[in-house]
Amino acid sequence: MAATNKITYVGVLSEGLTISVKNMASIAGAVVLWLLTIWVPYINVGTTIAIQTMPVELSKGKVISPLFIFDEKYRKYMGEYFTLTGLICMSVFPALLFMLVPGIIISIGWSLAYYILVDKGVAPGEALVRSNNATSGYKWIIFGINVTIGIIFMILAKIFGLIPGTFGTIMILIAFIAVSVYALSCSAVMYRNLTAEDTPAPAATTAEA
Repeated sequence: MAATNKITYVGVLSEGLTISVKNMASIAGAVVLWLLTIWVPYINVGTTIAIQTMPVELSKGKVISPLFIFDEKYRKYMGEYFTLTGLICMSVFPALLFMLVPGIIISIGWSLAYYILVDKGVAPGEALVRSNNATSGYKWIIFGINVTIGIIFMILAKIFGLIPGTFGTIMILIAFIAVSVYALSCSAVMYRNLTAEDTPAPAATTAEA
């Protein structure tokens, strides 16, 4: 029996919209709290990690609390977070110099690494390996989803840019926030589905004579 796709282009965009609508206020609240505390040493590292890995919380299918960013578990991964960031930067930057495409492919392959690091508690190198394995066979779908979300924002920005004055600028900002929430929600769907354990098919039984 052929394996079913873990994610589809339409499926991610559709469910991502549902999650984003349900969590719009919570995500906005979390970002506001992050901005208000970004100047607090040590605390700001944990809240930044929480914001970056928010799709892990969103993937659980419930309305998140904005206060989740202050959970001490995020500060626990401070060293691993910076190590992972260093590994990604050292690898992706040289790859981008080779006609851009290799860098994009590597970036997509490692796009789940931060989520896996925090959610699974594995070492940075292991998080990269697991992310690359999880996205194998789905990179074009992930790329298409990201491009679509970018196009949505550009269209909205173009429309609201026709509105003169401060009101038009405010509408563009609101569109940016809404699309960012949508992107996080789509990432939550992809992370949940791509890292879900495959359920083995039950063994066939034969009738006794």
